[in-house]
Amino acid sequence: MKTLRLRDRFLLQEDLNFLLTNRVPRLALTRFMGWYSRLRSPWLTRFSIAVWRLFTDLDLSEAKHQRFDSLRDCFIRELREGARPFDPGESVLASPCDAIVGAMGTVQQGMVLQAKGFPYTLTDLMGSADLASQHEGCSYVTLRLTSSMYHRFHAPQDMRISRVTYISGDTWNVNPIALKRIERLFCRNERAVVECRLQDEARLTLVPVAAILVASIRLHCLPHPVPLREQGANVMACDTHVQKGDELGWFEHGSTLIVFGPPDARWASGIASGQFIKAGQALFQRCVFDPADVS
Repeated sequence: MKTLRLRDRFLLQEDLNFLLTNRVPRLALTRFMGWYSRLRSPWLTRFSIAVWRLFTDLDLSEAKHQRFDSLRDCFIRELREGARPFDPGESVLASPCDAIVGAMGTVQQGMVLQAKGFPYTLTDLMGSADLASQHEGCSYVTLRLTSSMYHRFHAPQDMRISRVTYISGDTWNVNPIALKRIERLFCRNERAVVECRLQDEARLTLVPVAAILVASIRLHCLPHPVPLREQGANVMACDTHVQKGDELGWFEHGSTLIVFGPPDARWASGIASGQFIKAGQALFQRCVFDPADVS
């Protein structure tokens, strides 16, 4: 009986969390938070950060600057030089961001998972059946950024960004509670599909997904900010070369980044759902052919 009561209490807490973070006017609240976070007032910023710390494990000890003119400046803070060294291995694809590892697996018949029992199609996520088909059999990892984490993301390997498709959408929360309740959540939210080619022309695709509150995604490879919440997909050709560890952009609040590796990539040792990973740590290991192995 006691176990049942504890379970009921847990489910009630989950229900309340879901209601407070999703059954609200999400787009209106997101626009308000975008406006509020840009207010430049040292006093208001200090107050907002103090309140923020009451609900999260916000740690600013690695931040490049310790004072912020706005809450947004704190959200998208840079880190001190050398705070996130990137694994130098040529066959290693590094984590592009600080995150908690979520769903991971292999693309099978065009399907991937957002949570146990909640599949979605890669075509819905990427907005292109042709692009989705090119990832069949590839490994993927879902990386979830909480609101208190470092919000910038980086190049997992030396690569060329060839195209970006920005898809308008909703701003559902992307926490585990929502992922277990809202089908195809990543396919509903505002997101970008960043198509990349590694030095050997192997395909790597990054899909940053926006979420409730600030929602915005910024990408350095684009000459101007993407118009948000326009209907349909906004396809933009790109030809930007970056090196491993180069900053690609940032989220303006906690969100998710899904990484689809090349066909010969498998998860690096120790990568598992629920694990915390830092930008620069090995995420995928590519299978490198060594002629010496053939005799």
